[in-house]
Amino acid sequence: MSAEGGTKAIVAALAANLGIAASKAVAFAFTGSSSMLAESIHSVADSGNQGLLLLGRKRSERDRTPEHPFGYGRERYFYAFVVAVVLFTVGSAFSLYEGYHKISHPEEVKSPIWAFAVLIIAIVLEMFSFRTAIKESNQVRGEQSWWSFIRRAKAPELPVVLLEDLAALVGLLLALGGVSMAVATGDGVWDGVGTVAIGVLLGAVATILAIETKSLLIGEGVDPATERQIVEALESVDKVARMIHIRTEYMGPDALLIAAKIAVYHDDTAADVARCIDAAEAKVRAQFPVAKLIYLEPALDEASRLGTAGASTEAAEASTGAAPEASASS
Repeated sequence: MSAEGGTKAIVAALAANLGIAASKAVAFAFTGSSSMLAESIHSVADSGNQGLLLLGRKRSERDRTPEHPFGYGRERYFYAFVVAVVLFTVGSAFSLYEGYHKISHPEEVKSPIWAFAVLIIAIVLEMFSFRTAIKESNQVRGEQSWWSFIRRAKAPELPVVLLEDLAALVGLLLALGGVSMAVATGDGVWDGVGTVAIGVLLGAVATILAIETKSLLIGEGVDPATERQIVEALESVDKVARMIHIRTEYMGPDALLIAAKIAVYHDDTAADVARCIDAAEAKVRAQFPVAKLIYLEPALDEASRLGTAGASTEAAEASTGAAPEASASS
């Protein structure tokens, strides 16, 4: 995901949510609708969320330090997780509370024309933001389904904005439905029902975001297809006999760590091995520019000399998941 594309989607969402939050607050002041109040709080929370995403992008660009030798790339994951928490606590919890209060103590919706006008304006603005997020996502989504894109994206900003905008659009429709039913029936309970529905929706979206960003925070590697491509690139280098085992992990959306143990031939000199490692790193970086950190450990190709027993021993070693003890890197 390009930094420009992600930033554009975030800024578009921020501008839309600020305008929507102000208009909803005005509508609440005139109508007393709890759905409008819940939607106004939702838009305020969304505006803060976009600010957090921008802050996370900025802080992740800091240079590495002795305390953080792999840099600050994961700050983007942290702030995306905070967004999920804010969306749940501020958006969902408040909407559920306000909805329960309105159902328990229903009130007539005053000046409904204000609510309808603001909701329509908000839907138009939110559609603009959602359209921008879809356009920017399509540039990097490729042939993935939307669900797969949200699940597998290593840069969290676009999936977060997409889900937020989708939740906002559906929430606006729920608010419109709640206000419409309250006006049509004269029963303010429907306004509370719409507010509860908004709270449930925000809670579901926040849960999805929390699960996905938690996985990124813990550490995710490349998908199996990409790992096979990395292995093929390494094994295609002259003097690399074969791959023994490999570990990958994203240290941030733009920084992939690759640690691998490769088998070299028994008669290779130290100079041959050094040139082999340099060539392997260059080839992987050329094919995968995101691979900023590559550590390769050479080992003698015992399998060709010892046969099946040697291969079984090395396979057992690979299954332990132990990190390489010694590394060579250019």
